[in-house]
Amino acid sequence: MDQRPMTLIEHIEASERRFPEATGAFTVLMQAIGLACKIISREVNQAGLGKLLGLAGRRNVQGEQVARLDEFANDTLVRTLTRSGSVCALGSEELAVPIRLPPTPDTGHYAVVFDPLDGSSNIDVAVSVGTIFGVFRRRSPRNGLGGVEDLLQPGSSLCAAGYAVYGSSTVFVYSAGLGVHGFTLDPSLGELLLSHPDIRVPPSGSYYSCNSGNRKAWPDNVRRAVARFEDGSRSLRYVGSLVADAHRTMLCGGVFLYPADRGKPEGKLRLLYEAAPLAYLFEQAGGRASDGTMRIVDKVPRQLHDRTPLFLGSADDIAEFERLLGDEEARDDAS
Repeated sequence: MDQRPMTLIEHIEASERRFPEATGAFTVLMQAIGLACKIISREVNQAGLGKLLGLAGRRNVQGEQVARLDEFANDTLVRTLTRSGSVCALGSEELAVPIRLPPTPDTGHYAVVFDPLDGSSNIDVAVSVGTIFGVFRRRSPRNGLGGVEDLLQPGSSLCAAGYAVYGSSTVFVYSAGLGVHGFTLDPSLGELLLSHPDIRVPPSGSYYSCNSGNRKAWPDNVRRAVARFEDGSRSLRYVGSLVADAHRTMLCGGVFLYPADRGKPEGKLRLLYEAAPLAYLFEQAGGRASDGTMRIVDKVPRQLHDRTPLFLGSADDIAEFERLLGDEEARDDAS
Protein backbone atom coordinates (compact mmCIF):
# COMPACT_ATOMS: atom_id res chain seq x y z
CA MET A 1 0.00 0.00 0.00
CA ASP A 2 1.22 3.50 -0.87
CA GLN A 3 2.11 5.14 2.46
CA ARG A 4 3.43 8.44 1.10
CA PRO A 5 1.74 11.66 2.25
CA MET A 6 -0.79 13.40 0.01
CA THR A 7 0.55 15.90 -2.48
CA LEU A 8 -0.74 19.46 -2.50
CA ILE A 9 -2.87 18.86 -5.58
CA GLU A 10 -4.28 15.58 -4.25
CA HIS A 11 -5.25 17.41 -1.07
CA ILE A 12 -6.98 20.21 -2.97
CA GLU A 13 -8.78 17.79 -5.27
CA ALA A 14 -10.02 15.80 -2.26
CA SER A 15 -11.33 19.02 -0.72
CA GLU A 16 -13.04 20.06 -3.96
CA ARG A 17 -14.91 16.77 -4.14
CA ARG A 18 -16.81 17.90 -1.05
CA PHE A 19 -18.50 20.52 -3.24
CA PRO A 20 -20.48 19.06 -6.16
CA GLU A 21 -20.68 22.46 -7.84
CA ALA A 22 -16.87 22.80 -8.03
CA THR A 23 -15.56 23.21 -11.58
CA GLY A 24 -11.90 22.39 -10.99
CA ALA A 25 -10.80 25.97 -11.64
CA PHE A 26 -9.55 26.37 -8.08
CA THR A 27 -7.37 23.26 -8.39
CA VAL A 28 -5.86 24.68 -11.59
CA LEU A 29 -5.17 27.97 -9.82
CA MET A 30 -3.51 26.34 -6.80
CA GLN A 31 -1.48 24.09 -9.06
CA ALA A 32 -0.14 27.21 -10.76
CA ILE A 33 0.71 28.89 -7.44
CA GLY A 34 2.39 25.72 -6.17
CA LEU A 35 4.44 25.44 -9.37
CA ALA A 36 5.53 29.08 -9.15
CA CYS A 37 6.64 28.58 -5.53
CA LYS A 38 8.66 25.50 -6.47
CA ILE A 39 10.40 27.43 -9.25
CA ILE A 40 11.14 30.34 -6.88
CA SER A 41 12.41 27.90 -4.24
CA ARG A 42 14.85 26.41 -6.73
CA GLU A 43 16.25 29.81 -7.64
CA VAL A 44 16.47 30.96 -4.00
CA ASN A 45 18.47 27.85 -3.13
CA GLN A 46 20.81 28.41 -6.07
CA ALA A 47 20.85 32.21 -6.02
CA GLY A 48 24.60 32.56 -5.59
CA LEU A 49 25.37 30.05 -8.31
CA GLY A 50 22.84 31.61 -10.67
CA LYS A 51 24.10 35.15 -10.02
CA LEU A 52 20.69 36.28 -8.80
CA LEU A 53 22.04 37.83 -5.60
CA GLY A 54 22.21 41.61 -5.18
CA LEU A 55 20.08 44.50 -6.35
CA ALA A 56 18.41 44.97 -9.72
CA GLY A 57 19.29 48.68 -9.85
CA ARG A 58 15.77 50.09 -9.55
CA ARG A 59 13.15 50.89 -6.92
CA ASN A 60 9.64 49.47 -6.75
CA VAL A 61 6.39 51.35 -6.27
CA GLN A 62 7.06 51.33 -2.51
CA GLY A 63 10.32 53.23 -3.06
CA GLU A 64 12.35 50.20 -1.97
CA GLN A 65 15.41 48.78 -3.69
CA VAL A 66 14.45 45.77 -5.81
CA ALA A 67 16.57 42.63 -5.51
CA ARG A 68 17.21 40.50 -8.58
CA LEU A 69 15.30 37.65 -6.97
CA ASP A 70 12.35 40.02 -6.35
CA GLU A 71 12.11 40.52 -10.09
CA PHE A 72 12.48 36.82 -10.81
CA ALA A 73 9.81 35.83 -8.25
CA ASN A 74 7.38 38.47 -9.50
CA ASP A 75 7.86 37.51 -13.15
CA THR A 76 7.46 33.82 -12.29
CA LEU A 77 4.16 34.33 -10.48
CA VAL A 78 2.77 36.66 -13.15
CA ARG A 79 3.72 34.33 -15.99
CA THR A 80 2.52 31.14 -14.28
CA LEU A 81 -0.79 32.59 -13.08
CA THR A 82 -1.52 34.24 -16.44
CA ARG A 83 -0.95 30.97 -18.27
CA SER A 84 -3.28 29.11 -15.88
CA GLY A 85 -6.36 30.81 -17.35
CA SER A 86 -7.86 30.92 -13.84
CA VAL A 87 -7.34 34.60 -13.03
CA CYS A 88 -8.93 37.84 -14.17
CA ALA A 89 -6.60 40.23 -12.32
CA LEU A 90 -3.28 40.18 -10.48
CA GLY A 91 -1.97 42.58 -7.87
CA SER A 92 1.68 42.49 -6.81
CA GLU A 93 3.61 44.39 -4.19
CA GLU A 94 6.22 45.00 -6.88
CA LEU A 95 3.86 46.56 -9.44
CA ALA A 96 2.34 50.05 -9.35
CA VAL A 97 -0.82 49.01 -11.20
CA PRO A 98 -2.78 45.75 -11.43
CA ILE A 99 -2.54 43.32 -14.32
CA ARG A 100 -6.00 43.04 -15.88
CA LEU A 101 -6.55 39.97 -17.99
CA PRO A 102 -9.04 39.56 -20.86
CA PRO A 103 -11.94 37.15 -20.56
CA THR A 104 -11.77 33.61 -21.90
CA PRO A 105 -14.57 31.03 -21.93
CA ASP A 106 -15.22 29.49 -18.50
CA THR A 107 -12.03 30.91 -16.97
CA GLY A 108 -10.89 33.94 -15.00
CA HIS A 109 -12.86 33.08 -11.87
CA TYR A 110 -10.29 34.50 -9.43
CA ALA A 111 -8.15 37.52 -8.61
CA VAL A 112 -4.81 36.97 -6.88
CA VAL A 113 -2.71 39.34 -4.77
CA PHE A 114 0.83 38.50 -3.71
CA ASP A 115 4.11 39.55 -2.21
CA PRO A 116 6.41 37.60 -4.54
CA LEU A 117 9.46 37.49 -2.27
CA ASP A 118 8.94 38.71 1.27
CA GLY A 119 12.12 39.42 3.23
CA SER A 120 14.24 39.91 0.11
CA SER A 121 16.69 42.15 1.99
CA ASN A 122 17.84 38.92 3.69
CA ILE A 123 18.60 37.04 0.47
CA ASP A 124 22.30 37.84 0.33
CA VAL A 125 22.88 36.48 3.85
CA ALA A 126 20.93 33.21 3.34
CA VAL A 127 18.13 34.02 5.81
CA SER A 128 14.67 32.52 5.19
CA VAL A 129 12.44 34.42 2.75
CA GLY A 130 9.05 33.57 1.30
CA THR A 131 6.00 34.23 -0.86
CA ILE A 132 2.60 35.38 0.46
CA PHE A 133 -0.62 35.22 -1.57
CA GLY A 134 -4.37 35.76 -1.30
CA VAL A 135 -7.19 34.67 -3.62
CA PHE A 136 -10.48 36.51 -4.15
CA ARG A 137 -13.48 35.51 -6.21
CA ARG A 138 -14.10 37.71 -9.22
CA ARG A 139 -16.49 40.64 -8.84
CA SER A 140 -16.21 42.34 -12.24
CA PRO A 141 -18.47 41.38 -15.18
CA ARG A 142 -17.35 38.16 -16.83
CA ASN A 143 -17.47 39.64 -20.35
CA GLY A 144 -14.72 42.20 -19.76
CA LEU A 145 -11.24 42.69 -18.35
CA GLY A 146 -10.68 41.98 -14.70
CA GLY A 147 -10.82 45.17 -12.67
CA VAL A 148 -9.42 46.85 -9.60
CA GLU A 149 -12.69 46.00 -7.83
CA ASP A 150 -11.64 42.35 -8.02
CA LEU A 151 -8.57 43.17 -5.90
CA LEU A 152 -9.79 45.88 -3.52
CA GLN A 153 -11.65 43.50 -1.22
CA PRO A 154 -11.35 42.97 2.54
CA GLY A 155 -9.61 39.92 3.93
CA SER A 156 -12.98 38.55 5.01
CA SER A 157 -13.74 38.06 1.28
CA LEU A 158 -10.70 35.90 0.65
CA CYS A 159 -11.57 32.40 -0.51
CA ALA A 160 -8.00 31.19 0.01
CA ALA A 161 -4.62 32.42 1.18
CA GLY A 162 -1.22 31.00 1.87
CA TYR A 163 2.51 31.41 1.98
CA ALA A 164 5.70 29.55 1.14
CA VAL A 165 8.81 29.70 3.31
CA TYR A 166 12.14 29.13 1.57
CA GLY A 167 14.53 28.14 4.34
CA SER A 168 16.16 24.94 5.58
CA SER A 169 13.25 23.33 3.73
CA THR A 170 10.52 24.77 1.56
CA VAL A 171 7.16 24.73 3.33
CA PHE A 172 3.90 25.71 1.61
CA VAL A 173 0.96 26.59 3.91
CA TYR A 174 -2.54 27.32 2.65
CA SER A 175 -6.19 27.47 3.64
CA ALA A 176 -9.33 27.54 1.53
CA GLY A 177 -11.66 27.74 4.51
CA LEU A 178 -11.32 24.08 5.52
CA GLY A 179 -8.47 24.38 7.98
CA VAL A 180 -4.83 25.34 7.52
CA HIS A 181 -2.47 22.74 6.07
CA GLY A 182 1.27 22.69 5.46
CA PHE A 183 3.26 20.86 2.78
CA THR A 184 7.01 20.33 2.60
CA LEU A 185 8.81 20.16 -0.74
CA ASP A 186 10.50 16.83 -1.43
CA PRO A 187 13.24 17.83 -3.90
CA SER A 188 13.74 14.24 -5.04
CA LEU A 189 10.11 14.08 -6.21
CA GLY A 190 9.54 17.74 -6.99
CA GLU A 191 6.31 17.48 -4.99
CA LEU A 192 4.83 19.36 -2.06
CA LEU A 193 3.83 16.64 0.43
CA LEU A 194 1.44 17.04 3.36
CA SER A 195 3.56 17.43 6.50
CA HIS A 196 1.48 19.68 8.77
CA PRO A 197 -2.21 18.69 8.57
CA ASP A 198 -4.79 20.89 10.28
CA ILE A 199 -2.44 23.43 11.85
CA ARG A 200 -3.77 25.10 14.98
CA VAL A 201 -2.15 28.17 16.52
CA PRO A 202 -1.58 27.45 20.23
CA PRO A 203 -3.93 29.56 22.43
CA SER A 204 -0.86 31.22 23.95
CA GLY A 205 2.87 31.03 23.42
CA SER A 206 6.19 31.81 25.02
CA TYR A 207 7.55 34.08 22.26
CA TYR A 208 7.05 37.63 21.13
CA SER A 209 8.47 38.94 17.87
CA CYS A 210 9.14 42.56 16.94
CA ASN A 211 11.82 44.90 15.63
CA SER A 212 12.74 46.40 18.97
CA GLY A 213 15.23 48.67 17.21
CA ASN A 214 12.22 50.83 16.28
CA ARG A 215 11.10 51.15 19.91
CA LYS A 216 11.84 54.87 20.25
CA ALA A 217 9.56 55.62 17.28
CA TRP A 218 6.62 53.54 18.56
CA PRO A 219 3.53 55.10 20.12
CA ASP A 220 3.64 55.24 23.93
CA ASN A 221 0.92 52.62 24.38
CA VAL A 222 2.79 50.14 22.16
CA ARG A 223 6.04 50.68 24.06
CA ARG A 224 4.29 50.11 27.36
CA ALA A 225 2.39 47.05 26.12
CA VAL A 226 5.59 45.47 24.81
CA ALA A 227 7.30 46.25 28.11
CA ARG A 228 4.66 44.11 29.85
CA PHE A 229 5.66 41.24 27.55
CA GLU A 230 9.28 41.66 28.64
CA ASP A 231 8.66 40.47 32.18
CA GLY A 232 10.69 37.30 31.72
CA SER A 233 7.76 35.03 30.86
CA ARG A 234 8.41 35.30 27.11
CA SER A 235 11.48 35.18 24.88
CA LEU A 236 12.17 37.54 21.99
CA ARG A 237 12.45 35.91 18.56
CA TYR A 238 12.78 38.07 15.43
CA VAL A 239 14.00 36.91 12.02
CA GLY A 240 13.24 40.05 10.05
CA SER A 241 11.36 38.22 7.28
CA LEU A 242 7.63 38.57 7.92
CA VAL A 243 6.79 35.19 6.43
CA ALA A 244 9.41 33.42 8.58
CA ASP A 245 8.31 35.18 11.77
CA ALA A 246 4.66 34.47 10.97
CA HIS A 247 5.38 30.79 10.28
CA ARG A 248 7.13 30.34 13.63
CA THR A 249 4.26 32.11 15.37
CA MET A 250 1.73 29.94 13.53
CA LEU A 251 3.40 26.75 14.77
CA CYS A 252 4.69 27.82 18.20
CA GLY A 253 2.25 30.54 19.28
CA GLY A 254 2.95 33.92 20.80
CA VAL A 255 2.76 37.38 19.24
CA PHE A 256 4.20 39.00 16.15
CA LEU A 257 3.85 42.76 16.01
CA TYR A 258 4.77 45.48 13.54
CA PRO A 259 3.14 48.69 14.80
CA ALA A 260 2.94 52.09 13.20
CA ASP A 261 5.77 54.41 14.14
CA ARG A 262 6.92 57.98 13.75
CA GLY A 263 8.23 57.42 10.23
CA LYS A 264 5.33 55.21 9.11
CA PRO A 265 2.19 56.50 10.84
CA GLU A 266 -0.06 54.25 8.71
CA GLY A 267 2.10 51.19 9.36
CA LYS A 268 4.73 49.52 7.19
CA LEU A 269 3.19 46.23 6.08
CA ARG A 270 0.94 46.08 3.01
CA LEU A 271 -2.68 45.31 3.77
CA LEU A 272 -3.49 43.41 0.57
CA TYR A 273 -0.26 41.57 -0.08
CA GLU A 274 0.90 40.70 3.44
CA ALA A 275 -1.41 41.49 6.35
CA ALA A 276 -4.79 40.32 5.00
CA PRO A 277 -3.64 36.89 3.72
CA LEU A 278 -1.75 36.18 6.96
CA ALA A 279 -4.69 37.38 9.07
CA TYR A 280 -7.02 35.06 7.16
CA LEU A 281 -4.69 32.13 7.78
CA PHE A 282 -4.28 32.85 11.48
CA GLU A 283 -8.03 33.13 12.02
CA GLN A 284 -8.59 29.89 10.09
CA ALA A 285 -6.07 28.25 12.45
CA GLY A 286 -7.72 29.62 15.62
CA GLY A 287 -5.41 32.60 16.03
CA ARG A 288 -6.11 36.29 15.90
CA ALA A 289 -4.93 39.32 13.88
CA SER A 290 -5.65 43.02 14.31
CA ASP A 291 -4.23 46.48 13.76
CA GLY A 292 -4.60 47.18 17.49
CA THR A 293 -8.19 48.34 17.26
CA MET A 294 -9.96 46.20 14.64
CA ARG A 295 -9.62 42.85 12.86
CA ILE A 296 -7.30 43.00 9.89
CA VAL A 297 -9.75 41.00 7.76
CA ASP A 298 -12.41 43.71 8.28
CA LYS A 299 -10.23 46.47 6.83
CA VAL A 300 -11.30 47.49 3.33
CA PRO A 301 -8.38 48.65 1.16
CA ARG A 302 -8.86 51.96 -0.59
CA GLN A 303 -5.79 51.61 -2.77
CA LEU A 304 -3.70 48.67 -3.91
CA HIS A 305 -0.73 49.58 -1.74
CA ASP A 306 -2.41 50.60 1.52
CA ARG A 307 -0.38 49.86 4.63
CA THR A 308 -1.41 48.82 8.11
CA PRO A 309 -0.05 48.07 11.58
CA LEU A 310 -0.17 44.33 12.28
CA PHE A 311 -0.51 42.32 15.49
CA LEU A 312 -1.02 38.60 14.95
CA GLY A 313 -0.58 35.37 16.86
CA SER A 314 -2.20 33.29 19.57
CA ALA A 315 -5.78 34.30 20.33
CA ASP A 316 -5.23 34.74 24.08
CA ASP A 317 -1.95 36.61 23.64
CA ILE A 318 -3.32 39.03 21.04
CA ALA A 319 -6.39 39.67 23.20
CA GLU A 320 -4.08 40.46 26.12
CA PHE A 321 -1.93 42.72 23.97
CA GLU A 322 -4.99 44.61 22.70
CA ARG A 323 -6.16 45.02 26.29
CA LEU A 324 -2.75 46.43 27.25
CA LEU A 325 -2.90 48.87 24.33
CA GLY A 326 -6.35 50.03 25.44
CA ASP A 327 -5.36 50.29 29.10
CA GLU A 328 -2.79 52.94 28.34
CA GLU A 329 -4.08 56.48 28.12
CA ALA A 330 -1.18 57.60 25.96
CA ARG A 331 -1.80 58.39 22.35
CA ASP A 332 0.67 58.28 19.50
CA ASP A 333 2.98 61.18 20.30
CA ALA A 334 5.18 60.19 17.39
CA SER A 335 3.17 62.17 14.88
